[in-house]
Amino acid sequence: MQDLRTMKKKYSMLAVAIPAIVAVILLSATVPQSPVATESIKSTPNQLSTDLIKQVDDVGGLVPLFSGAFAQVPLDQLDSMKAQGRKIVEVNLVAQAADLPIMGGGKYHALTFNGQVPGPTIRVTQGDIIKVTLTVPSTEATAHSVDLHASQISATNFGAVKPGQSETFAFIAETPGQFKYHCEGVNVASMDQHVFSGMYGLTIVDPLNGYTPFVTQKTDTVNGQVVVKHLRYEPDAKEFVLEFNQLYLTADGSFDETAMFLHNTTQTTINGFAFGYVPNADINKLIKGDPNKNIFVAQPWNSPDLKQYQSHPLFVDTGVHYRLFVENEGQMPVFFHIVGEQLDRVVQGNRIQAQGTETWLIGGSQGATVDVVFDNPGVYVAVNHDYAAIFTGAGAVFVAGDPFNLGYKPGDMPNPSDAVPPLGKNSIPQKEVLHCLCTDERAAELAKTIGA
Repeated sequence: MQDLRTMKKKYSMLAVAIPAIVAVILLSATVPQSPVATESIKSTPNQLSTDLIKQVDDVGGLVPLFSGAFAQVPLDQLDSMKAQGRKIVEVNLVAQAADLPIMGGGKYHALTFNGQVPGPTIRVTQGDIIKVTLTVPSTEATAHSVDLHASQISATNFGAVKPGQSETFAFIAETPGQFKYHCEGVNVASMDQHVFSGMYGLTIVDPLNGYTPFVTQKTDTVNGQVVVKHLRYEPDAKEFVLEFNQLYLTADGSFDETAMFLHNTTQTTINGFAFGYVPNADINKLIKGDPNKNIFVAQPWNSPDLKQYQSHPLFVDTGVHYRLFVENEGQMPVFFHIVGEQLDRVVQGNRIQAQGTETWLIGGSQGATVDVVFDNPGVYVAVNHDYAAIFTGAGAVFVAGDPFNLGYKPGDMPNPSDAVPPLGKNSIPQKEVLHCLCTDERAAELAKTIGA
């Protein structure tokens, strides 16, 4: 009887210890972020022992043993599947460390896909095969991986790609919608560091049969009576991508895991920038005649010397259908709201969730496709209606029509290139101006693609 009680006690201890070990592996291992930010984290909110953290790092993270071929599209079958009618979309991602600027001056030690934050937006049609190749240059300080939420395969198929190596896998984009992709660190270890340092992006999977029309309700008067008037908008739309996230930084611009655990946000970003889509010095001059007279409460990216980093508002036409792909890449809720406007339709999980609503809650690693028509000229601000998020950077200015009577016509004003997704089903092209949180080399590449 004593032996039985002893055995039960041991199994009980194991039941507690195993989840704890897994939690440590998932949350506590940290690898070097870049050649200029290699100091390991000295403590965590739980004061885990440094010896245990070192053991997890030595193991290399969490490596479950699953079949490497499970649910993948075998690469040697791609040609035959293409012959059967499947389209193959090739996606090449390069893991690259870079120092990038932050609001208020200075830089942070970023981890990027292709030298930009967020990574490039991937756009395909439902049923397409996405063939992904991740390359980690030999100059990088750590391995990287990638998990595309648009897939339905185990992320462990891919594993960590070591410096100097490349890996390729493929899958069918079966479900329409918008989906996050991100680095999983080194077999899940340090995933938080890699994602919050910039290794995330968006995949848009357009419905095979295209998007659907939507109807808004307005009122009118007929023969002295107020009546409801329905306005139908066709699926064709101008489009924007807005990816919300947080930065958790130490004073020297390195990732601060302790701040992340405490949800102590340094800055809130949209497409990598805090307050990146606001007026700049050129627009100050147009409206006030003086580049130094700000027309918005926060204009931290004014100077033309900032080149691709100079802020730029989002110009929209009145009475035109706009489709916004809003993604929460971080861990804080996004209460998406446009000050002065309503969300005409909200689609999540390929289903209509709301029409004519004021604010929509988007959880971490979740998105919403929002249809909006700006009826009247004016200035509108898209925000995360969490006040702390607003004041730390979650604001993007929409300028509808020509509210300042500058004389431009619908479609004349260009929009920031990083907020305009690649063209897909029912997309209306827009003029673009180079704008990105990216290296100079990447900016030069992007400038060629948009003719800037």
